[in-house]
Amino acid sequence: MLRIDFTAEDLGRLRVAGEPDPLWEITLSLHLLQNRQAAVVFDPWRREVRAGLARAGLTATTTALTRLVPSAAYFPDFLTPGQGTAPDLHTGIELVLSTPRRRLAAELAQLCPRGPVPPLVRRLAEGDPRALQGLGGALRRYYAIAVEPYRPAVREAVRADRSVRSDAALRAGPDGLLRSYGPALTWESRTLTAPYPHPRDLPLDGRPLTIVPSFFCVLMPVTLADDGLDPVLVHPLGPAPGWLARARAQGRLGAADLPVGQLIGPTRALVLDALEQPRTTTQLAELLRLTMSTASRHATVLREAGLVISERRGHEVFHVRTGLGDALMDGAL
Repeated sequence: MLRIDFTAEDLGRLRVAGEPDPLWEITLSLHLLQNRQAAVVFDPWRREVRAGLARAGLTATTTALTRLVPSAAYFPDFLTPGQGTAPDLHTGIELVLSTPRRRLAAELAQLCPRGPVPPLVRRLAEGDPRALQGLGGALRRYYAIAVEPYRPAVREAVRADRSVRSDAALRAGPDGLLRSYGPALTWESRTLTAPYPHPRDLPLDGRPLTIVPSFFCVLMPVTLADDGLDPVLVHPLGPAPGWLARARAQGRLGAADLPVGQLIGPTRALVLDALEQPRTTTQLAELLRLTMSTASRHATVLREAGLVISERRGHEVFHVRTGLGDALMDGAL
C-alpha cells in the first residue's frame, strides 16, 4: 500500500499534469510488452506493436530497453525526468542523457544487485557517451513505433480525464479533486492511499505533488523510487476494451483521415500532425517513411504557409507547428 499524508498547505500545492508525459508512456508501455496485464484492453496493441517493431528491425533494441525497464517493482528514475511535465520527447530525452554520472551509477546498480551486470547497463553506469547516445536513439525509435501512432487516442483519454478532474476541483477544491480518483485511490482524513507492490510512505516535505495521467499505466499507480526527488504520482487512465478498433474505425489514428488532409493533402497532413513536437527532417523522414527530400519539401511548404517554424539547435534544425498550425489541426480555424 502507498500512503501520502497531506497538510493544508500540501493541498494548495497539488498539481495535475495537463498532457501525457512521453517518457512515462515509453517506460510503462515497455512494461506492458513484458507482461499480460489488462490483456483484453491492450493485447491488440501488443500484437500490432510487436509486429511493427519486428518490421522496423527493432526487436533487439526493444529487448535491450527492457533490461533497463524490467516489468518489476523497480526501474531507474532517471528514465522519467521532468517530474511528469516533460514538454516533448526531445526535451525529455535530453534530460535523460544529461543525468549526472554518479546518479546513473547509483540507480543502475539497483537493477542487478546480485546477478551479473549486462554490458549495456555497465557502460551506461560509467557514463559512456556512445552508450548514452545509443540509449537516446533507442528511446526515439521505440516511441515512433509503440507510442507515436497511438498519440491521438492517448491525448483524447487525457483530455477526458482532465475534464473530470477539473469539474471535481471546481466543485469541491483539492478534496474533491483527490476524491475523484476513487476507487483506484482512496482519499480520507487528508491521507491518500493506493495499491502498491510493497508498503511505502511518500513524504511531501513541503514539495508539490504532481499527478500524471498515463495511458499505458495499468492496475495501480506508480511513483518514483527516490523519495528525494520531487514527488510524482502516475495514475492509470484505464482505456476501455476495444479502444484501438474504435479509434481506427473513427479515423482518429491517421492524420490523412482528418478534414485537414482534404485541404493540404494526406502526406502533408501527416507531416503537420507529427510536428506537434519538434523534429528534424531526418526524424520526420524516418517516422513517416519518406525520403529526405520529400520530408524537406513538405516542411518547407508548411513553413512558408506559416504553419511550421524551423529553428537551429546546435548542429541540427528542428521543425515544429506554430499556433496557426495547431489551430488548423484542431479544426479551430
